[in-house]
Amino acid sequence: MLVGSIEAGGTKFVCAVGNEDYSIKDSTHFPTTTPEETLQKAIDYFKKFDVEAIGIASFGPIELRKNSPKYGYITKTPKAHWADTDFIGTLKKELNVPMFWTTDVNGSAYGEYIMSTLSNEKIESLVYYTIGTGVGGGAARNGEFVGNLGHPEMGHTFLKRHPDDLDFKGICPFHGDCLEGLVAGPTFDARLGKPGKDVPLTDHTWDIMAYYVAQAAIQVTLILRPDKIVFGGGVVSEPFLDKVRVEFKKLLNDYVEVGDVNKYITMPLVKNNGSATVGDFALAIKSLQE
Repeated sequence: MLVGSIEAGGTKFVCAVGNEDYSIKDSTHFPTTTPEETLQKAIDYFKKFDVEAIGIASFGPIELRKNSPKYGYITKTPKAHWADTDFIGTLKKELNVPMFWTTDVNGSAYGEYIMSTLSNEKIESLVYYTIGTGVGGGAARNGEFVGNLGHPEMGHTFLKRHPDDLDFKGICPFHGDCLEGLVAGPTFDARLGKPGKDVPLTDHTWDIMAYYVAQAAIQVTLILRPDKIVFGGGVVSEPFLDKVRVEFKKLLNDYVEVGDVNKYITMPLVKNNGSATVGDFALAIKSLQE
């Protein structure tokens, strides 16, 4: 059996074909330009393979409610040209296969959930955050996603400000100093005038970021009580997560039990930001079973 994956990012699309073991048999990627050009490239790619279903993890916001006339649409995105795009409808005109439609971070969360269970970790629930150009989060519990009215927007929760960061206004165009506005990659340029890759981990800015990311981990810990929290994306590294774990333990103050914090707050099991592709394969298979 062959299934397809579309990881639809604001910068590039990654399309792949795999099997029921979640192994990639072929893949390609291309820049995200206009909807017409980019979606046609995806269609042309999958026409070369006999895929039985496709899982799609897209940047958003997107409409997930199947009873909505805009189901399958990218909605109020700031991405130029993509607002109000009928993503699923466009693909369905030329690809007559079942499709599972979700957010990019939900796809990654599902991929990590699947890989964790295959690695014999005894987990029933998992939260995945990506911290890169923006910040997003998704949650999977017992093989299902959290969120009925729409997908979670964990990147836009509000935080207690670090005492050494009170003058920074944040970069989120909607909320200023929400989580995304304080820890997304471009905040390094806004604070320091240079990208995060050029900022040594000894710089105090990383301690400030860890303080905020730890608060995000505490929020989902106390609200959802997941078995595991995974952080991915270009801003995240293992040394940075060590700082997050220290802040998390300090702020949580043993209020609830989470076990070994090094196993509770982790990097992705799937390397090279490939969690969404694995998740898409699994969700494509799921769409065949529903």
